[in-house]
Amino acid sequence: MTELANKHNAINLSQGFPDFDCPTALIELSHTYMKRGFNQYAPMQGVRSLREKIAEMTEEQLGVNYHPEDEITITAGATQAIFTAIAAIIRPDDEVICFDPAYDAYAPAIDLCGGIVKTVTLVPDGFTINWEDVKKVFSHKTKLIILNTPHNPTGCAFSDDDMQQLIKLTQGTDIFIISDEVYDKLIYDQKQHVSVASYPALKERSFVISSFGKMFHITGWKIGYCLAPNKLMAEFRKVHQYLVFSVNTPIQYALADFLDDEINYLSLKDFFQQKRDFFSEALKATPFKTLPVAGSYFMLAHYDKISKANDVDFCKDLTEQYGVATIPLSVFYKNRLDKHLIRFCFAKKQETLEKAVECLMKIRSV
Repeated sequence: MTELANKHNAINLSQGFPDFDCPTALIELSHTYMKRGFNQYAPMQGVRSLREKIAEMTEEQLGVNYHPEDEITITAGATQAIFTAIAAIIRPDDEVICFDPAYDAYAPAIDLCGGIVKTVTLVPDGFTINWEDVKKVFSHKTKLIILNTPHNPTGCAFSDDDMQQLIKLTQGTDIFIISDEVYDKLIYDQKQHVSVASYPALKERSFVISSFGKMFHITGWKIGYCLAPNKLMAEFRKVHQYLVFSVNTPIQYALADFLDDEINYLSLKDFFQQKRDFFSEALKATPFKTLPVAGSYFMLAHYDKISKANDVDFCKDLTEQYGVATIPLSVFYKNRLDKHLIRFCFAKKQETLEKAVECLMKIRSV
């Protein structure tokens, strides 16, 4: 869709990246460390000062401790961390439970490792988990469950009840969990992020993954991290070492310094909630019907009042005829389920969102 947006000079609300720059201070810090000669390989597990800052931030926000020496690894983005965790534990014929719609990197990584994807469709009304459906795909071959909260592409967030159900399901088993929490700083309406790390029975079997790219608007820098108990992290690093070995050195030092001021990440929820609220309110002047957004920087919208076309064709028409690029929700489903929903990314400058709404207001209901 980004390629189509570029072709038609459309406003790109499709791919999940901001169109505004990252903090100037972060660029300056990176440049400073480059000029100081921090340009060679970082340690395989990541720069110590950054791992220490991540440990402090995690303890402050979640009340849990990960040791920076052997329980935190810096990665070349969250997607690399996800692949690495999958490769560390999945062997041929192992089954992995994923929740559809899902971020599109999960299934291919499982396939490459010889695993078998078992999907559970989120309940469309609020995109919640029906745990009875999870039990139906559960088997003696189940090796891994992948969660994503706040959720891409729906914007939902899982609850304490979900975690309690997950505890009941996995207790007494050897099942692992990968919890993709790249939008953990983007939880709205005074709610708190619910992480598997906060539950000892889940933490002991989980890889928790986050992203500085999403946190500080630096998706192109490709830097994230993984948290896991030392036994799991040892397996993770066996793959990480031969996959990427280490991650950009000066940026790691810069991020360590940038995390000194907690306002740099604590202010994110208010910053993005303002964008969510503006865009949601502005879309009321269009025929789209938006769904609630609990977290992330994505918003789903129904287009039933506009067209009966499938969501892929609708997104193409929207890009070509009205100059706004979005993503069809069906591409996030293994079975390409079409609910006539599209995904907007609202992590954009105010003027970008305003121009997009101006274009969308030209659409008429059928």
